[in-house]
Amino acid sequence: MTPSCPRAIKPRLLRVGLEQHPVVVIDEFSGRLDEIVQCACDLAPYPAIERNYYPGVRRVIGRNDQRANAYVEQTCRDAAQYIAGAFDIETFTLVEASFSLVTVRPSELSSPQRAPHFDTGDPKHLALLHYLRVPEGSGTAFYRQRSTGIERVTTANMARFVRTAQQEARLLPSDAGYISGSDPFFEQIGLVEAVPDRLVIYQGSVLHSGIIPPGMTFSADPGMGRLTANLFIRGK
Repeated sequence: MTPSCPRAIKPRLLRVGLEQHPVVVIDEFSGRLDEIVQCACDLAPYPAIERNYYPGVRRVIGRNDQRANAYVEQTCRDAAQYIAGAFDIETFTLVEASFSLVTVRPSELSSPQRAPHFDTGDPKHLALLHYLRVPEGSGTAFYRQRSTGIERVTTANMARFVRTAQQEARLLPSDAGYISGSDPFFEQIGLVEAVPDRLVIYQGSVLHSGIIPPGMTFSADPGMGRLTANLFIRGK
């Protein structure tokens, strides 16, 4: 992909929850949205995910995917200054990058997919979420587990969070779909609306969930479905 031209990007730094977790929001991040979406479409169809709670399909981007890999590398370079400023991380390594589509309908969700989740207990493990083709009313929300007060999962509280979440999941109605706002077990403490070409950066250890609006198209076609790029990095 061609390098992005210098642009006046104004990031926002949000603070969510009682613990004021940083969330960086950058609009018009790439300036070449159509090119990136076409790149994602060229890699379709995406394989189903095994042993993962993500409610959809993903195409992991490897070094042999030249155009997609160039996009990932450019994204890491362009985001580095914001990662340093908000998270005090000067250097990092890429763990994984993929194009993702939410394809699981609310009635087909497993119990863990109905609740907020965390990616890892490592505070230096960050998620870079790039909204590419997203429906109105979509986004990402952040949560606190009501009964424990946990907002960010750590090695110290992970067992307690998981045990409590498993117990409470059994109390959800069998027809419960994607979490929307707060529910009896989780309180929403912040949200970011999905806007095309918006990049969101947050700690993967903070409880979060996708905002999936009613009536959304759960298509596995990158040109029609809820398409995002998901990059995971680890600070050194």
